[in-house]
Amino acid sequence: MATQLATGTGDVALHPQRDRLIIVASSLGTIFEWYDFFVYGTLAALLGRLFFPSDNPTAGLLLSLATFGAGFGVRPIGALIFGVLGDRIGRKHTFLATITLMGIATALVGFLPTFTEVGIWAPALLVGLRLLQGLALGGEYGGAAIYVAEHAPKGRRGFFTSFIQASVVGGFLLSLMVVLGTTALVGKNAFAAWGWRIPFIVSLLLLAISLYIRLKLRESPIFMAMKAKGKTSANPLRETFGTPGNVRLLFVALFGIAAGLTVIWYTAQFSVLYFLQQTALVDETDAKLLCGATALLSAPFFVLSGHLSDRWGRRPMIIGGYGLTLLLLFPLFHLLSSAANPTLAKASAAAPIIVTGVLCHYDPFAHKQDTACGEAMQYFSARGIGFHRHESGSLPLRITVGGTIAVDLDSVGGQFDKAAVEAALAKAGYPTKDNPGPRNNLLIVATGLALGILSAMTYGPVAAVLVELFPARIRYTSMSIPYHIGTGYFGGFLPLISQFIIARTGDPFGGLWYTFAVVAVAFVVTLFALPETKDRDIC
Repeated sequence: MATQLATGTGDVALHPQRDRLIIVASSLGTIFEWYDFFVYGTLAALLGRLFFPSDNPTAGLLLSLATFGAGFGVRPIGALIFGVLGDRIGRKHTFLATITLMGIATALVGFLPTFTEVGIWAPALLVGLRLLQGLALGGEYGGAAIYVAEHAPKGRRGFFTSFIQASVVGGFLLSLMVVLGTTALVGKNAFAAWGWRIPFIVSLLLLAISLYIRLKLRESPIFMAMKAKGKTSANPLRETFGTPGNVRLLFVALFGIAAGLTVIWYTAQFSVLYFLQQTALVDETDAKLLCGATALLSAPFFVLSGHLSDRWGRRPMIIGGYGLTLLLLFPLFHLLSSAANPTLAKASAAAPIIVTGVLCHYDPFAHKQDTACGEAMQYFSARGIGFHRHESGSLPLRITVGGTIAVDLDSVGGQFDKAAVEAALAKAGYPTKDNPGPRNNLLIVATGLALGILSAMTYGPVAAVLVELFPARIRYTSMSIPYHIGTGYFGGFLPLISQFIIARTGDPFGGLWYTFAVVAVAFVVTLFALPETKDRDIC
């Protein structure tokens, strides 16, 4: 049975059965879109070895993550291009274009030659395709969120659009499933050699399914009504920055919404994955399975959060999520450390490592360190072992493990003694990758779920609040620009920044300070500047 939506430009009939199809179709398309993007993040460590080979494994990982971030860096450009198109030619045709570009660029990654085959051209081509992916994603989210919101009945926009947020988790899950399934099918060695290409090429199939589904959709009723009355914007970009009060809302959406929710989401997904693999010594396959389980369990909370925001308001959910994140972020990661590798946690507490030396500097991107002290820090960073660094006025290098001297160089030309350090670590009870010790999988999943719920509280209502903040005629442009600057720069570079902080400081938890700082700013901005929007007319 149809109901009527007052658009301010005419009444548009809404059909519940059709609108449910719209939610499913938009969510599936978003799952496939984010699958394309997350496949790269899931395989970052392997791609680092294939496209950025180095004797310094940390450098390869950081360069791979920098390329991952580059795709996010161009998202604001995509937001400008596709946002304007979405406000001028329509929501439907714009996100048909974005998913096509995304699928083709992702599939081409699967056909790229590696560094050993073509040298520097390999990473250059990879970066180019990542930029195309980011460009496409800059227009995807706004289109899907607006399309669903403009079909949702009043009072249920938070619930309807929350499926878009949950489908982002679905994209992450799908990427894990395809990667793990391919690995199981061809074997680990074959996957590392050539099987890694399959998850990228699979995106061609996903693209075909997405296009088939989205071609069945009709244009947004609100946009159709505006177009029929000649009330669409002739210059959405100019109006976005020229409409009184709109610039202030852009800043609120950027620093109060997009930046905060994004760093929580990426911390809950990628930081946990990298922490399990790099620091806790969890097998890569097991780490992905554990992260997949937490993502699956957390997905319903995104929908619940959107639903509750329809009843209680957008502000309470988002502010509550930020506040709880500030309180629980570090305790949850320390709990994760104890659950994932209690042997390592116990050894780190009982036998802390102190690296002392003159000119004790470490460049995570360097092929080779200039000093023995730098080599020592590179070794501990590669092993994911935390350490404390002290600067010495004259001593070239001294390494103590639990107060016992493992290495003591008294000449500048001395060499870092890896064997002596490994012997001291073994004596102090530090586990190795081959023998990581026991772990508590249930507690790992529970901790990951807690982080996922924090993400859901802030991410679940976001599509609704962003749609409600801006007028319909410039909505696609106005919400896409701050969202993709926030997610592109604050979130997209989070894996690189956090891993760089960890490498430089020797603190496995040091990278969390980046998340903490961004969330603290978002909390203040949201508390004092974000209006309540749940009862607004979006027509």
